[in-house]
Amino acid sequence: MGNLKGKHIVLGITGSIAAYKAAVLTRLLIKEGAEVQIVITPAGKEFITPITLSALTSKPVISEFFSGRDGTWNSHVDLGLWADAMLIAPATAASIGKMAHGIADNMLITTYLSAKADVFIAPAMDLDMFAHPSTQENLEILKRRGNIIIEPGEGELASHLVGKGRMEEPEVIVERLKSHFAKKQSLQGKQILITAGPTYENIDPVRFIGNHSTGLMGICIANEFRDRGADVTLVLGPSSLSPKDENIKIIRVTSALEMLAACKKYISTTDIAVFSAAVADYRPSISFEEKMKREPKDEINISLIKNPDIAATFGKEKTDKQYFVGFSLETSSGEEEAQRKLRNKNLDMIVLNSLKHEGAGFGHSTNLITIFDKSGNKEVYELKAKEHVAQDIVDYIEKVIR
Repeated sequence: MGNLKGKHIVLGITGSIAAYKAAVLTRLLIKEGAEVQIVITPAGKEFITPITLSALTSKPVISEFFSGRDGTWNSHVDLGLWADAMLIAPATAASIGKMAHGIADNMLITTYLSAKADVFIAPAMDLDMFAHPSTQENLEILKRRGNIIIEPGEGELASHLVGKGRMEEPEVIVERLKSHFAKKQSLQGKQILITAGPTYENIDPVRFIGNHSTGLMGICIANEFRDRGADVTLVLGPSSLSPKDENIKIIRVTSALEMLAACKKYISTTDIAVFSAAVADYRPSISFEEKMKREPKDEINISLIKNPDIAATFGKEKTDKQYFVGFSLETSSGEEEAQRKLRNKNLDMIVLNSLKHEGAGFGHSTNLITIFDKSGNKEVYELKAKEHVAQDIVDYIEKVIR
């Protein structure tokens, strides 16, 4: 048995000539110890028979919503909860389009929409179909939503043309899944503290000083650490978002002082701290208990006092066994300012992003970052979905602490 032992894999098969590879793929997954449930589209059954697949898995192959005329039906919700991973191989252009736009007209797509686990997609189609802008845009949508695309290879296709669109070989796909699950345990036992979101500094019960942070970047980092087996505590400012994993401990706060106090409870036992929150630099010196009336004043003056710098506060107390990461959102002189903060706050690493770059910073599902560390290293990344940016950040941390 391999390191997929005991894993529940939903294997989705769509109507492509590459469906013949699904038999080999199924056999390899089972050889690695996985339990495989196949869901096939009606078109997929034209290329490979359910009898063959059922013989390999020792399970009925699911294709239709209803299994008979006696009222029994196949629950896509139960399948989505059962799966440790969903793999769609081969994935046609039509199915990719349906997944991207939520067109739930068959059992496979409804199962995909119900999946709680990571989804792997292995496209298979002719080279012009794969290169078509609609296919590429649909794949980008799926990537941004956290799906993992297993890029097709180049070779002779069913049309006898040669190009990119050939489904990746089953052996390579299985190795991708094995690496994925191995990574899920790479930080097991590590204690992670993450700050995320804005802070709101009350002027009165209805008004505050704040910023446009949604907390998405920090939440994605929390999800990624949890996916790798770490114990994660997330101190989250005012945000409508939440992590996907219910095992992430969430502490909701409003102000910078509340965030500081919450972090103090956990910092001494933390192995890795990521200070990604957009903490307000200042707060009103006086917060009124009652709503301030607009009349008869034509103007008001609000006196502000400096908030504590949370990353710098804990950086002074950091031990050699701890690894601290800061964030620097800039509009000018970005590199110099990020490196100054790295030194002055006694951080091990800092992540720079700039509002000058389109698609980066607050309010976007994407981000563009540069990482600096205390050893003088610099790593520049391209614009990516924040889920994938979180993977890059945690990959970098893992590489260093090992």
